[in-house]
Amino acid sequence: MTGPAPTGPAAWADTLLQAFAQAGYQRAEPAILQPAEPFLDLSGEDMRKSLYLTTDANGEELCLRPDLTIPVACDYLASARAGQAAGFSYLGPVFRYRGSRPSEFLQAGIESFGRKDRPAADAEMLALAIEATATAGLDEIDIRTGDVALFTALVDALDLYPVWRRRLIKDFNRKVTLEQDLERLAVASAATRNEYEGVLAALAGSDRKAALALVTDLMSIAGAAVVGGRTVAEIADRFLEQSTLKGGALPRDALNLIKRFLAIGGSPTESVEQLRALAADAQLDLAAAIDALDARTGFMAARGIDLGRVRFATGFGRGLDYYTGFEFELHRKGNGDEPLVAGGRYDGLLSQLGAPEPIPAVGFSIWIEGLARSGGASKTSRGRAS
Repeated sequence: MTGPAPTGPAAWADTLLQAFAQAGYQRAEPAILQPAEPFLDLSGEDMRKSLYLTTDANGEELCLRPDLTIPVACDYLASARAGQAAGFSYLGPVFRYRGSRPSEFLQAGIESFGRKDRPAADAEMLALAIEATATAGLDEIDIRTGDVALFTALVDALDLYPVWRRRLIKDFNRKVTLEQDLERLAVASAATRNEYEGVLAALAGSDRKAALALVTDLMSIAGAAVVGGRTVAEIADRFLEQSTLKGGALPRDALNLIKRFLAIGGSPTESVEQLRALAADAQLDLAAAIDALDARTGFMAARGIDLGRVRFATGFGRGLDYYTGFEFELHRKGNGDEPLVAGGRYDGLLSQLGAPEPIPAVGFSIWIEGLARSGGASKTSRGRAS
């Protein structure tokens, strides 16, 4: 080839896909127009504000795909390979309202389905993501990792009321909300009066199923299906929260253990040691989740990842409810909170999309323009320094 080398995303996107293909990830090309229901079901109605929606002749809501993970997963489930180990790569436009930023942008990535060797698959995702940044010419990156499965194991070991278990796990990826909940729990008091004292007393210690049945009966007697725009399920959840707070649901020692847990961080190796020490000191059974982190760390090292460059934090989350384990983001060093590559494990997603049996899944997405800009900037700065 003669002449100057091409610049911009097109200069390396094909190279990226070739590298993914050589690693065994088949090219996936899902349709741009997708059913809107899976995105709304999995991300909530708030997602509607950022979708570009239309309706077909049968009244079904459709949208321009806002990301590629769900479309690739749906195509996999509709194929003859569903349930088998299979890996896919992709590159294409996605469409999402983002304020002043362009609503159409390129996304690349990998999705791996059906692999039972979870720690090895997690490590492979991180290694391939790091290789992708190197392909773009970006060498200096921050590698941020976490694991929601560890927090879930902690909450399970603390044997909390079901309502707070659900609430804390849901809020884990939303750091500000989780911190607010912890503070709220710290000052929860049985002395606060409530106009629904009788209902709260009846719900004390109940699970969600019992609460839903009671609220359904009460609303049926009142002849109402919705109150103030809230459904029966939402009202039941709210009553459960109030009842739990009324009883001072979270013991002080449990609150302190959660705070100690969320303070753990450092390299993956250091974090394993700190977690084992916490579990032993508090006599909590966290062995399976810690062992999974330890195994993943070993596979990372075996893949050639410099563990000294990897930051692990027990409080790290990506803000998406469907993650169930390992999570990570790659950032340009010193360039704030906007990730260039991000992903993790989402073992429950395919069941939510209709898989009859659970299917392990892990993957990551790349923001092409951002990575191309950062890679170009990195090359420019190196050139000026030389």
